[in-house]
Parts: sequence; structure tokens; C-alpha cells
Amino acid sequence: MRADLGCELGDRPCPFAAPGRGAVPWPGEPVEPVPARVPLLLTDLTVRPYDPGSVRRVVRTLAPVSDGLLVGEHHNRPDLPPTLFAAEVLAAGGRPWTTLTCRDRNRVVLEQELVGLRSLGVPGVLCVTGDARGQGVRPDATQVFDLDGTPLAALAASLGLPAAVPEAPDAPTVRLRPARVAAKQRAGAALCVLNHVTTPGRVAAFVAAARAAGATLPFVAAVAVYTDEVSARVLQRFPGLGIDPAAVGAVLAAPDAVAAGIAAAVAAARALLAVPGVAGVNLSGLASGRGEDAAAEVKAAVAAEVRALVGVG
Repeated sequence: MRADLGCELGDRPCPFAAPGRGAVPWPGEPVEPVPARVPLLLTDLTVRPYDPGSVRRVVRTLAPVSDGLLVGEHHNRPDLPPTLFAAEVLAAGGRPWTTLTCRDRNRVVLEQELVGLRSLGVPGVLCVTGDARGQGVRPDATQVFDLDGTPLAALAASLGLPAAVPEAPDAPTVRLRPARVAAKQRAGAALCVLNHVTTPGRVAAFVAAARAAGATLPFVAAVAVYTDEVSARVLQRFPGLGIDPAAVGAVLAAPDAVAAGIAAAVAAARALLAVPGVAGVNLSGLASGRGEDAAAEVKAAVAAEVRALVGVG
């Protein structure tokens, strides 16, 4: 939802902000999470749609310096099917964390994808409800939402897959979100991937609040990676994401915006990794408006510098 509690899909109040609405509890018995090897550096994988060659090129750039590659799923552009995408990443030497959304798949198809991903041996899956499609995006296609992200995490864990779940600390309604993490852990989540916030202090406050609500899982915090106006604008336009405008302005005004963007991301990663409870960072964002290969080079440079800072080869 937007900051004014309106719906991002139109001029109407968001139903989740209605008075009396609280964090949805996990109604069943607690599900034992499947242990996950938490990636120190989880890097967003941005590739050309329906292009296995692009997947292989980008993975070859990022895999040597990343502990995991986050395979996203988008409401407004096509992607390879999750199991096929993961197979391509594995074949190129990467470790895919595959995002599964509930927008376009019912429970049966989600089960099929999970079994397929388990058979491939992926390190884990990110279980999300998924954004509804924006107005005018594929109006010929229905939207399913048979499940949402929390029962999807439970389904993944029951099938033997480590399940990650997302959370957006600065999205309304902020006070409910720490308890959401605890509920997702009871459903079987092994780790939580956070969305962008403006400062490491906000991450620290959110993790502490989640701990107070009963969550004990590790967190992976988002690092915004941008080196030009195009890649910065992508991060700034989404509701619920917090990006420091002063940091963006400093990068874009620098004589060498690419070098400045890399340095800013490295500094942010270092600060976030010092937050208690944060076990890894997600190098997130478009990184560059000059195409997928250039973006991969930027993220690889950030990852290499962070690894050197923390003493990981």
C-alpha cells in the first residue's frame, strides 16, 4: 500500500489498512523450517526475458563473487519458468534462490514447481504472495492467488525446501510487520529477506522488534545498487521502499557515478552486516541503465569489495 494507506492499483483505500486489521497469525501447528545456508551475498539476477544466453552470461559474471543469486519474478515482463530458470543458473555455475509468487499459479502448479526445484537441488526458494498486475498489464490474463506467501512457505518447508520470506519494514502499516515475520517463521520460514529502508538504524530497529515479537530467524538486508538516474529511479518508484535521497543525489552528482554508486553500495553493505541479526545482504536493484551485462559487472564489483572487507574469499 502507499504511504497514505491508498492502494497502489488505483484510487481506493487499501483493505489491509482498515481499522481493526492486524498481522495475520499462522493458524496451524508450527512448521519446522528446513535449515538453510544463509547467503552472505545474495545478488539479484537481472537478465533479458526468455534469453538463456543472457542468463548464462550474467551468472558467469556474478556466481564467482555471490553466495546466492536471487531469481525474481515480475508482474510486468516475462520470465522463464522457475524450474527451467533455476536449471540454467545451476548449469552456469550459480546458486539460485528462486522466487515463487502466487499471482499466476494455483496450489497444484506451485507444488509442481517446488518438487521440480527440490529435484534440481536449489539452495532455497523465496515465497511471496506477488504483486498484483498493474492496470493495463496483460488484461487478457487472470490472477490466481490461490495461496499467499505464508502458506506457500509452509508448503515449501513440508516438501523439504529451505523457505525464505520477504518483509518490507517501511511499508504501511509499519507497526504490524515485525509480528508478520514471527508468523512466517511459525509457518516454516528459515530466513527473512528485507526490502529497502533508508538507514541501517531502521533495519536494526525492525530486527529488534521482530525479535521481541518472537522471530529468531536470520535476516538478509537489502543494499540498493544504482549508478545512474535510470537505476535509481527504478528503486524510488515502488511503494514501501525506503531509499536515502541524499545518497542518491551524491552518487548522481559525482564525476564518476559508477565508481560512486559502487562505493555507496559497499558502504551500505558494511553497515548493514554490522547490525545484530543480519546474516547477509541482498545486492538489489537494476544497478545500471546500460543493460543487463553492464549491471552484472557493477554488482560483481560491489560483491567483490564486500567480500574483501569481511575477509571472505
